[in-house]
Amino acid sequence: MLFNSFEYFVFYLAALALCWTLVGFPKLRIWILLLASYYFYVSNNHWLIVLILISTQIDYIAGIRIDSSRSPATRRWFLLLSVATNLGILGFFKYYGFFAETVVDLAAVVGLRLSWTDLNIILPVGISFYTFQSMSYTIDVYRRHIPAERSWSRFAFYVAYFPQLIAGPIMRASHFLPQVPKKPAMTPARFESALVLIVMGLIKKIVLGDLLGRYADPMFNSPEGASAFQAWLGLYAFTFQIYFDFSGYSDIAIGCSSLMGYDLPDNFRRPYMAVSFSDFWKRWHISLSSWLRDYLYIPLGGNRMKTRFGTYRNLMLTMLLGGLWHGAAWHFVLWGFLHGGYLAVEKMVGSAAVTTASYRSRGSLFLKRIMVFHAVVLTWLVFRCEDMTALGHYLTALIRFEPVDRVTVGMLACAGVILFGWAAQWINEIASIPERFQATPVVLKGAIYAAAVVLIMVFNLDGPRPFIYFRF
Repeated sequence: MLFNSFEYFVFYLAALALCWTLVGFPKLRIWILLLASYYFYVSNNHWLIVLILISTQIDYIAGIRIDSSRSPATRRWFLLLSVATNLGILGFFKYYGFFAETVVDLAAVVGLRLSWTDLNIILPVGISFYTFQSMSYTIDVYRRHIPAERSWSRFAFYVAYFPQLIAGPIMRASHFLPQVPKKPAMTPARFESALVLIVMGLIKKIVLGDLLGRYADPMFNSPEGASAFQAWLGLYAFTFQIYFDFSGYSDIAIGCSSLMGYDLPDNFRRPYMAVSFSDFWKRWHISLSSWLRDYLYIPLGGNRMKTRFGTYRNLMLTMLLGGLWHGAAWHFVLWGFLHGGYLAVEKMVGSAAVTTASYRSRGSLFLKRIMVFHAVVLTWLVFRCEDMTALGHYLTALIRFEPVDRVTVGMLACAGVILFGWAAQWINEIASIPERFQATPVVLKGAIYAAAVVLIMVFNLDGPRPFIYFRF
């Protein structure tokens, strides 16, 4: 069920109505919303309920046993059970084919002939998100950061809450669980803020992201013969397509959740305005980058290593696994390697420079943003090309300096959306666009809403297109 579909619109209105109708019956309200979340998740594939129930039940029991036990061995054993279950589910359904094929290829290098059976495993949507979310809960209980949740329905609701179930934001139990038993409140300001986020998210996805995808997708599928101008335009198009697509999903999720009375964490903060690579990861997919920091990078030793090499190693391992989180393919590993390399080099030479007055000057900030942005653009090339052959073809196109036969309307529209996306981030860096919108006169505001609805309907006439991060 897609956020940009009529089916979701009907489902959400029904869930929202039940949510507020049952506000005086908190226990029943949670059960109804939990069942609605399960319906949302299994609407296209019923067997998916089995996996999320296994993860939920194991982590619910593990959390209570970890919290109540005084035995370090028992606490470690149940933590291991939780981590092994979640990583086992994730590993089998997402990485079985990748690792089996890699082992066969490595064996062939040393002269061994192995074979493996392709099980045609279907990747369950949202599995990378809810396994990380559920696993973080047991780790936090183990660290004594939070108490175990004793109510099964509340914990299951935390794992399966439908606005963020498929593609995040990845929630922390410490952020969400305290909200569940409280009676939600709605104010005019909260209602309008949520509505702005939903409409803005739909515009990002349907009008901007999908439009860019109509140019970028054919270009990446067949870059042979394209000029450098066309190839670079396609690369910039994908750079903003993935931002509009994913941040649009997050905006809709946060807005829908806010209307139901629950706050979700921010997931994007103008990432293409980053002045360094560490700054980029404080702005892009924040819930994942903070998860990797807290549950992988810091436990590995983080910046507290005796040697700089240890810190660089930790950065590389964290980003390599972050790349692999996106998918079972070598181009995702390479994408993570590039980001890890950027961060390591920044650690080597950039820490002192970042604190200097010249770095903080407006001219220097502009140059830093341009440099970081284009370095990130090159990583999106690796991310989008599904194998080395495709990457080679696209790299060749990027340096094929030939005159463009003709400039099409599609190319002009694509360039216009890219410039709009860049300008919007600059403006939003100075002053929040949603806050400015809320301060506009009511008549103008109504006209903007009406125009937005018309645009969403017109651009969605050929049917909803899936969100990019649904495949992860």
